[in-house]
Amino acid sequence: MATLIRIDAIRSLHKGSYHKATENNIDWKDGHTTTDAENSAIDDELVRLQAIEDYQAPRKKEYPSIAEQLDDIYHNGIDGWKATIKTTKDKYPKP
Repeated sequence: MATLIRIDAIRSLHKGSYHKATENNIDWKDGHTTTDAENSAIDDELVRLQAIEDYQAPRKKEYPSIAEQLDDIYHNGIDGWKATIKTTKDKYPKP
């Protein structure tokens, strides 16, 4: 499971509106300084992105490979494949 950092949240929220960002500093294209509201939004976005990562990472590990999924569709049809995938989705539900 990957641990996300502030730069991931900055990229998610402000794509294209900053020149360069690191964990602690943001160089905005318009030259402004990061406000408390922006910092709060960045922190909230980081929490949101981490929640997504936390449920997606184990799902990705448990899904069969694409080749196995295609074989499942060939032998068991779409409904059989959906049943296989649903097992993992039910084990790791979206938050």
